Order: sequence, then structure tokens, then C-alpha cells
Amino acid sequence: MKSFYIEGGHKLHGEITPQGAKNEALEVISAVLLTSEPVIIRNIPDIRDVNNLLKLLSSMGVKVSKTAPLRSQISATNDYRFEADELNMDYLQSDEFVARCSSLRGSVLLLGPLLGRFHQACIAKPGGDQIGRRRLDTHFSGIQELGASFSYIAERGIYNIHAEKLQGRYMLLDEASVTGTANIIMAAVLAEGTTQIYNAACEPYIQQLCKLLNQMGAQISGIASNLLTIKGVKELHGADHTILPDMIEVGSFIGLAAMTGSELTIKDVSYDNLGCIPSTFRRLGITVERQGDNLIIPEHDHYAIQSFMDGSTMVISDAPWPGLTPDLLSILLVVATQARGSVLIHQKMFESRLFFVDKLIDMGAQIILCDPHRAVVVGHDNQMPLHASRLSSPDIRAGIALLIAAMSAEGLSRISNIEQIDRGYERIEQRLKAIGAKIDRVDN
Repeated sequence: MKSFYIEGGHKLHGEITPQGAKNEALEVISAVLLTSEPVIIRNIPDIRDVNNLLKLLSSMGVKVSKTAPLRSQISATNDYRFEADELNMDYLQSDEFVARCSSLRGSVLLLGPLLGRFHQACIAKPGGDQIGRRRLDTHFSGIQELGASFSYIAERGIYNIHAEKLQGRYMLLDEASVTGTANIIMAAVLAEGTTQIYNAACEPYIQQLCKLLNQMGAQISGIASNLLTIKGVKELHGADHTILPDMIEVGSFIGLAAMTGSELTIKDVSYDNLGCIPSTFRRLGITVERQGDNLIIPEHDHYAIQSFMDGSTMVISDAPWPGLTPDLLSILLVVATQARGSVLIHQKMFESRLFFVDKLIDMGAQIILCDPHRAVVVGHDNQMPLHASRLSSPDIRAGIALLIAAMSAEGLSRISNIEQIDRGYERIEQRLKAIGAKIDRVDN
């Protein structure tokens, strides 16, 4: 176990570049199983969740190797070559495979490509964040619509999935699940006939997956909408794909600049794929300036939360794309603690994600936790800085939110269980040190 020690109260300065998008990486890396030909994926983030998936694929027999960067790149990057031409399907029934899947949330994304190409799959109940129950119903019901059957082996905690053949059809999803949509797409691209998915998730991660699959020879239309049409093909071939910048890191850095009163430049953010993230921070009073494909966050001594046109209290809530991603609500909640005014944060998707606010209350924040989904934040207007505390990271996003809080606080804070932060943020302490942060990683 390792911890971060953070000396708060220091202003930051300079430039910082977001890593490749974690959620996209898990999807497009899983898609390499759909072909025996080499697939190159660029800008893969060097984080625990992704690295664990790379190790899992390698154990399954996928040839995984780093590849040379593009000519336009000066130094080595996180570009990988994958070749899934000799998979060991027997490994999927091993205890080792089950154990690895149980500790990795992204392992559920292997279901679609394995079923699509090999007509069989085995997955364990996936692990990951402790932020409440995450349903697999959408994954399973969509795959069943295509003709697959499931059996659950309780003593091993695994699902065996089999299909004589997959047949395309129209389906209406019960929720716009991102990973559920991704799994159904990856199964449907090699199914017979045409599949239509209504109420499909349409996040940039899904759009990127569809673009990669089309580059591999799939026939997917309706990309960026909630109605996808997939004409099945007999086989897919190799491709070369670049992962987008991580929009959650972009939002995290906006929040970090605001809370520490720092002027920061966030470079190469792929602004057109940020959706309502910049405007949501502006609703909290944060100035977010666009300069080409960079964001400039000027120094803030104060920032005031907007109210609705009728004067009522601002409410910020998550919603399926193009609504606000739930992954940023923890950061927005922390930013609101030092704003002028009040805001209701409404986390609709996960029933345990707001439980980290008791740690912020211990640091001096004024927060009323109404229920597992709603919290009212009364901002301090930077008149009462948060104070240092001993903290523990319960999940990826709460972990980075607590790190931001500690960097703004007076005194020396300690955050334990930082392995959760490492699951989603690449070399975070090194990158923050480069812009002036006082942070050290130590063994407990």
C-alpha cells in the first residue's frame, strides 16, 4: 500500500497535457480480439486498469508489444501493436483468468468480441470501484437478442456464454449503458444480417470504437446518435487508431486550477469532444477560455455559482451523453466548496459515489448529504480554506477529488489507498510536480 503526502496551499503554473482516455482505451483494446490481423492503438494511457487489461490479453495469447511512434512524435509514446491470431480459448476457463477478471471492471468488455468472433465467451463478475452496484443486465439482454445463451456457475462466479450463430435484429436498450452498448456493437459487427440498437450510448468513447471498427471493415452507421445500424460482415482486418484525450482528466485539471487559484494551460484537449464539460464549470463561476485546442484557466481569487433564470438554486446532475458524465461530479462538488453560493449536486447513477463527502466535511467543507444521490454544497467563497487531513481514496474519481481538495488545503494531508487513483491517472504525482505541486508518493 502506498500513500500521497500533499503540502497544500501552493499555486500551480505552466502547462499540462491529458493522457489518453481510459474508458475509450478499455473498449478499443478489447476490440483487437475481433481480428487475427495486427491492430495498432496509439496514445494508450499508462494506468493500472489498462495495464491489467493488457496483461490479461497477453495471457490469453494475444501478442502485445510497444510499437514505434509516428514520425510527427519526437519521443516514444504509449503506442501498442496487437495480434490476436493464436488465442488460447481454454485459458478462459482457468482459475487465473477468473481471478483477473474479478479484479478488473473492464474485463466485461471481452464478452462482445469473444462471442462475435468465436461464438463463445466466459466472464467472471467484474471488479473495480466501490461506488455501488453496476448492472450487467443491458450487456446480457442485448447479447441474448443476438442469439446467445448464458449459464451461470455459482461456485466459480462465472458466466459461460455460447451461440451457434449470431443473428442481427432490432433492439431497444433499457438504459443507454456505455459498456453495454460497446459489447453489443462488438458482437453485432460479425453477426449475420443487420442489427439496430436504439437508445444506444453515444459518448465519444462509443463513437471512437465505431470509427475503429469501421476502419477494420465493419459497416456501422448512425455514429454519434442513439440509433446505431450495424450490417454484419464475415471478417475484420487490421487498423491503426489513436485514442482521444481523457475528458475526465481535462475536467480534473480545470477543477485543480480553480481550487488552487492557479493559472494553467491544458493542452490538446480535443475541445469538440468535451461536450458540456466547459460550460458546466462556467456555471460554477470558473472562467474557461478556449485557445485553439487548448484550454486556459486564469487565476481565480473568487468564483460565484450561477443561479437559474428564476433565481432558484443551481442543480448540477449527471445524464447520458451529451449530458454531463457522472465521473466529473466528485470534482465539481469539491470545486463548489470554495465558490460563492450554493449548489445541489445530484448523482443519479451510483448510489454510493457521494459517500466520500464526509471526508470533505472533516476538512471544513459545508456539505449537507441529503441521501445517497444528492448533496447540497454551501461554498466558502475562499474565505475559509479547507484544512489538511488524513484521507483514503474509495474510488478513482473520489480519489482525485480528494487530491484536489488536499492541494488547496492548508497544511500537510495524507491520502492512502492511492492504488485507486493509479487505476485512472497516469503518473499523476510526477505530472503535478512539473507544474509546482508539493506531492510525494511514499510506502505506508
